[in-house]
Amino acid sequence: MDAPKAGYAFEYLIETLNDSSHKKFFDVSKLGGTKYDVLPYSIRVLLEAAVRNCDGFLMKKEDVMNILDWKTKQSNVEVPFFPARVLLQDFTGIPAMVDFAAMREAVKTLGGDPKKVHPACPTDLTVDHSLQIDFSKCAIQNAPNPGGGDLQKAGKLSPLKVQPKKLPCRGQTTCRGSCDSGELGRNSGTFSSQIENTPILCPFHLQPVPEPETVLKNQEVEFGRNRERLQFFKWSSRVFKNVAVIPPGTGMAHQVNLEYLSRVVFEEKDLLFPDSVVGTDSHITMVNGLGILGWGVGGIETEAVMLGLPVSLTLPEVVGCELTGSSNPFVTSIDVVLGITKHLRQVGVAGKFVEFFGSGVSQLSIVDRTTIANMCPEYGAILSFFPVDNVTLKHLEHTGFSKAKLESMETYLKAVKLFRNDQNSSGEPEYSQVIQINLNSIVPSVSGPKRPQDRVAVTDMKSDFQACLNEKVGFKGFQIAAEKQRDIVSIHYEGSEYKLSHGSVVIAAVISCTNNCNPSVMLAAGLLAKKAVEAGLHVKPYIRTSLSPGSGMVTHYLSSSGVLPYLSKLGFEIVGYGCSTCVGNTAPLSEAVLNAVKQGDLVTCGILSGNKNFEGRLCDCVRANYLASPPLVVAYAIAGTVNIDFQTEPLGTDSTGKNIYLHDIWPSREEVHRVEEEHVILSMFKALKDKIEMGNKRWNSLEAPDSVLFPWDLKSTYIRCPSFFDKLTKEPVALQAIENAHVLLYLGDSVTTDHISPAGSIARNSAAAKYLTNRGLTPREFNSYGARRGNDAVMTRGTFANIKLFNKFIGKPAPKTIHFPSGQTLDVFEAAELYQKEGIPLIILAGKKYGSGNSRDWAAKGPYLLGVKAVLAESYEKIHKDHLIGIGIAPLQFLPGENADSLGLSGRETFSLTFPEELSPGITLNIQTSTGKVFSVIASFEDDVEITLYKHGGLLNFVARKFS
Repeated sequence: MDAPKAGYAFEYLIETLNDSSHKKFFDVSKLGGTKYDVLPYSIRVLLEAAVRNCDGFLMKKEDVMNILDWKTKQSNVEVPFFPARVLLQDFTGIPAMVDFAAMREAVKTLGGDPKKVHPACPTDLTVDHSLQIDFSKCAIQNAPNPGGGDLQKAGKLSPLKVQPKKLPCRGQTTCRGSCDSGELGRNSGTFSSQIENTPILCPFHLQPVPEPETVLKNQEVEFGRNRERLQFFKWSSRVFKNVAVIPPGTGMAHQVNLEYLSRVVFEEKDLLFPDSVVGTDSHITMVNGLGILGWGVGGIETEAVMLGLPVSLTLPEVVGCELTGSSNPFVTSIDVVLGITKHLRQVGVAGKFVEFFGSGVSQLSIVDRTTIANMCPEYGAILSFFPVDNVTLKHLEHTGFSKAKLESMETYLKAVKLFRNDQNSSGEPEYSQVIQINLNSIVPSVSGPKRPQDRVAVTDMKSDFQACLNEKVGFKGFQIAAEKQRDIVSIHYEGSEYKLSHGSVVIAAVISCTNNCNPSVMLAAGLLAKKAVEAGLHVKPYIRTSLSPGSGMVTHYLSSSGVLPYLSKLGFEIVGYGCSTCVGNTAPLSEAVLNAVKQGDLVTCGILSGNKNFEGRLCDCVRANYLASPPLVVAYAIAGTVNIDFQTEPLGTDSTGKNIYLHDIWPSREEVHRVEEEHVILSMFKALKDKIEMGNKRWNSLEAPDSVLFPWDLKSTYIRCPSFFDKLTKEPVALQAIENAHVLLYLGDSVTTDHISPAGSIARNSAAAKYLTNRGLTPREFNSYGARRGNDAVMTRGTFANIKLFNKFIGKPAPKTIHFPSGQTLDVFEAAELYQKEGIPLIILAGKKYGSGNSRDWAAKGPYLLGVKAVLAESYEKIHKDHLIGIGIAPLQFLPGENADSLGLSGRETFSLTFPEELSPGITLNIQTSTGKVFSVIASFEDDVEITLYKHGGLLNFVARKFS
């Protein structure tokens, strides 16, 4: 059936943007009177999408009214949501695009025009999201050191020979892994590791720029290994409308989404509407910081949206997070982000929307906002929404949005009351719950002296260090006798005399590592250095200072903002772009310092902006090591000691003898944000835009077909035309009875999608391994299930291949089952294959919460291709139940209080079930077993849409018939 035109029920709300414009929009603010004005901004976006897409079938007027009545309906009703666009990353993008390619074949077979098959909404696919590193080289420019081994001697790069047990630093990347200097020395900087869906903690995670030779070698191997996938992606971008492929060598999905793909306001055929997105990555939420509604979902949900169906969600509670007060002047962006994240985790916002309001929001830069939103997986919220405001518009101006675009965006958002300002005359929205965070309560901290988890407020640093000297030797203590705590040892260095004592700083390293890749904190360090130099302050020459940016981009913006010379003046000169101080690769301390430390048994200090500070890690003779933000590293280096109270004690004196305190040279957040927007954002976004639009030589020269139908390579083990459409007819046939079905698996409670769906490496004794071996591949070439998601033969063989699967027929964890006609115990796939050859349908018996865990498309597709017609469980994870319906498997549910045990079922019987001509939501059906037992079950369909999809044999068939 053809649905009515979307938005038909609310055409009366369409208005023109202004008298001189041809742009139109749905003025949802006129719907429901005052009800709209008190809705949270995020719910207003849901409402606009519902109004615009209301067709009476997939989106009903009742759904629109439920969203409008959010205050009373939250947590009680399901609502559909049509996002404006979809974002796929490489591994999840493959099966979705393979399905579209196969659908073109099916449509042609049915006599339709395959050229009509396209995704229903804009779909962006990033090729780079998963990266395998084959070559790496740490470029450490320091002199030979105790921790660096013979790394500096590494000449030409060589392929991996030995897989290290602990990953060394990731070449030119930051020290996020288990950076171990011994491993680095032993492996000469080469390693290989698979990184899938690696989370980033900063929205502007400046991807390191390794040495050109390393980049080129890795790209060469990546293109060779993934040539089939890349050719398929390039074909997809050529033949499908609405599909854009972000070329390799560009960046991760969530980063590209934020920096390039975000529209904030969509314009489609002169119709304006809010940007929104769902995608196959948990960090999609990053764009919430730009006022874009979006979150991560499973592969089958994104594919459903591409096919023209909405995402279904329970109308959520919205927690209003009011930010008040002003930040402590010494607080950095990272302090703010981690402070807010910690508070949200403690309050408990799992499964809810979080929306920020209050006067404190305007103090947060877009970098801060996107970082907070990106941390959603850390505190469990579905999303964290920052409505568009003046800060957003200013940021977008610096990213390249035209003045005309920004003007129409602002006019539109204000017209539909989606623009936030601190002087909101109509008041703030009403929320399910309001929590308050006073920004003034967030204090700057450091971590140490021996472990990263031991945080110390900067205001308590002096007293805490004194306590550490007194405490027994342990996680914090050094047990220095009271009479020796004030000992001073004089040293002569470069013709001058200096004094060392407990707490003296001897190593100070600014590293743009992990969170500290945030431009604001690196710029804050540079601005502080500028003011310090101008005030006549300096760093004592015996302190080993260094600056190791995570990438060339950091150097670029430190230079363009004019602060790099001042960092150099204080001794913070660029030493390279690799893991250095945090892995012990520090240039040796001078003999004078070493002798003084030994003579006085001094507890000297290292301070760095890295992520590891275990005792002795930086240097054997440096016992106290503190992690701090980059500007605090510079400050403590100037002070020369951690045994200082910045509030009452000066850093030094100027040329006139006047005391200079930290607050005299600390840059304000406003100053940092201004420089960040003017010198960082614009150059970063321009570089990324050029990179995406120009592509690269390998991608541009990659040959790919441009035929209407994809020319499948029958020898390929990566990409194969799936068999979902093999029995597709032009019209749906009447629902077929399930007769004399055997039970493939008899499972218990809480069977997760991890148990069901292929993931991780391919075991050598698995059915998938046998398939690949038969095609001439060696175990080294098996790769992972994720890499082969475009091959249904591999994925079907991997279904239920989890070694932790507990099948009651077997009695122990194993990916096995019994083929009852023969009595053989076989791999699940082999048993299913025999049943299919014998024409015997299959069902699965399960307990409570079947299909819980992460959403996975192959957790439904796999069982379908094994021949499973129905699952009979006590209860389901809703998302997985929807997936079963979407692929054509009937979700049956025991009556309340009943289960297989209570009904006396062994699972060895056969089961028969007949469907009535007219199905209805929640209808009760009767099942008869071969033992003569008859019992009732619930057909767990919730609405007419689900019944329609099931009658068509699933979503793919439903859409294919619409194109035919």
